[in-house]
Amino acid sequence: MNIQDKKLKVARLSIFSNTFLTLGKLWVGLVMGSVGVISEAIHSGLDLVASLVAFMAVRQSGKPADKKHPYGHGKFENLAGIIEALLILAAAIGILYQAIEKLLQGGGEVHSLGLGAVVMGISAVVNFVISQRLMKVGAETESPALIADGWHLRTDVYTSLGVFVGLGAIKLTGYTPLDPIIAIGVSLLIVKAAFDLIKDSIGSMLDTRLPQHEEEMIKKVLSRYSDQFLEYHGLRSRKAGPHRHVDLHLVVPRHIPVGAAHILCDQIEAEIKANMPGVEVLIHCEPCESLEQPGEIFCTRPGCGKDLTECPKGRCPIENKNNGTGKEPGSRG
Repeated sequence: MNIQDKKLKVARLSIFSNTFLTLGKLWVGLVMGSVGVISEAIHSGLDLVASLVAFMAVRQSGKPADKKHPYGHGKFENLAGIIEALLILAAAIGILYQAIEKLLQGGGEVHSLGLGAVVMGISAVVNFVISQRLMKVGAETESPALIADGWHLRTDVYTSLGVFVGLGAIKLTGYTPLDPIIAIGVSLLIVKAAFDLIKDSIGSMLDTRLPQHEEEMIKKVLSRYSDQFLEYHGLRSRKAGPHRHVDLHLVVPRHIPVGAAHILCDQIEAEIKANMPGVEVLIHCEPCESLEQPGEIFCTRPGCGKDLTECPKGRCPIENKNNGTGKEPGSRG
């Protein structure tokens, strides 16, 4: 099974489980007259919508790059993460409104506490298993949509446990205002999950650079080839869904053949991809600065002026002299 099929399979599993739990919680909540259980049904309903969004985003992001989307479709997953976060934020507001209204009315009457406790217990177990699977596959495939869906269900696990404990407390104490109080707690947890998801997804939508440890890995690869080029600059990186994009400028001695420079770039790209599967690397190769005079080509790097036809292959002699200055070898800017 390839990566795309694996992602779609776990997304379908999430849709099936959320459909089952939403209908079950809604029926039990209406029978009991419990705003806490009904709030959980609303939460699961929005989890179902989020699962559908995640499924569509995963299916879309798996399409290859085309003329309209030359960098691929990876950001559909980041967009899905934002949509999912906004959905659960809307749910939190609705739950909070209903809970406060019922709390002001004294809590109301709650029936069939045992049935509610059974449903909440089943919901917590099912969602824990499915969320574990979503997060595992999401981490393996670096899918923001699946990770967001997993966090939705993990939040449902915690809130279901909260309602479960609350129903038990009502059974023991008879204090029905605990039901809307628990619902308020549920809504606050949902709000936190929503803002965390929005923060992560917006970072990728705005082309935030790759994490520092990933850029350091790229620089280490470049350093292993530093004896074959003069310097690099303009290193840029970004992430779109599970896909990464890296580009940079590589300065090589002017006299080396185009074919040799191309082979060098291919070697660097291959090693970066080996350390970061799925990354797209673009290297712009450019010659070192020079000044042409009749019959000669001179380097214009400060302190040099060397005839480039005599310049040794590999690192520039001037660059070698600067290695002790604290400047990072092979880079500038």
